[in-house]
Amino acid sequence: MIYLIVGLIVLGVVAFLAGFFREKKLKAQLKKGEITELPSIKQVEDMECCGQHETCEKESLLAAVSKQIEYYNDEELDRFRGRESDAYSADEIEEFREVLYTMREDEVAGWVRSLQLRAVALPDELKDEVFMIVGERRG
Repeated sequence: MIYLIVGLIVLGVVAFLAGFFREKKLKAQLKKGEITELPSIKQVEDMECCGQHETCEKESLLAAVSKQIEYYNDEELDRFRGRESDAYSADEIEEFREVLYTMREDEVAGWVRSLQLRAVALPDELKDEVFMIVGERRG
């Protein structure tokens, strides 16, 4: 067990050092004019699935897939930021349901990711409906 812990620590130190020296090298190249800008992660703007993943990323309900917040004419839901998913009144649940059923089926997964990124919890009463809609699209 101790070998595993020591190995993970060593691996972490090696990764940190590699990243540190890479960054230092890139900054030196930038300063010398060998490169014009530091490399960055490119976001794919195309909404079509690439076919390289078992599940299309645009149909994923996980917020980790994307960090870009996209609004679906639901800015008013931001007032629920930080509220627990079981703490909504019937009228508030209807607000979420209205937004859900006025969007296209292919937008539902993106909407749920957007809510997660905005720290707005989906009401428990709607979770089954959302899973059913997204599941049918994948099916």
